[in-house]
Amino acid sequence: MRGPGHEVIAMADFPITIFHNPACGTSRNAVAMVEAAGYQPQVVEYLKAGWTKPQLQNLLTAMGARPREVLREKGTPAEALGLLDPGVSDDALLEAMAAHPILVNRPIVVTPKGVALCRPSEKVFDLLERTPGSFTKEDGEVVRP
Repeated sequence: MRGPGHEVIAMADFPITIFHNPACGTSRNAVAMVEAAGYQPQVVEYLKAGWTKPQLQNLLTAMGARPREVLREKGTPAEALGLLDPGVSDDALLEAMAAHPILVNRPIVVTPKGVALCRPSEKVFDLLERTPGSFTKEDGEVVRP
């Protein structure tokens, strides 16, 4: 693969994994931003692949976050499952997220620089060694890292 200056980029030198939902504009923008920076990320469509509780816990630990911080409410069964009650335990949230992958907000990006929920999508730039000079999102907004 060739980067912005046509240099060859080895994925092993700076591996990037994006837990992605292709139906989500923010997630699509994050993937496109990483690619515009010259990287070839590993894209995991988590709605198809699913989650395990340990996998989610490891991601959250790396992010320094708790399950409620990545809980997606919009377009999910979170309310119907009673997960919006502040008394719901982290363990119960993780169980629900493993059972219903849509409950996890996206995109979650993993690089050697860290792990983050990239909302807004330009947060992904903080996780990269290099960035494009500018990027135009799907909605036409131009962002500059």
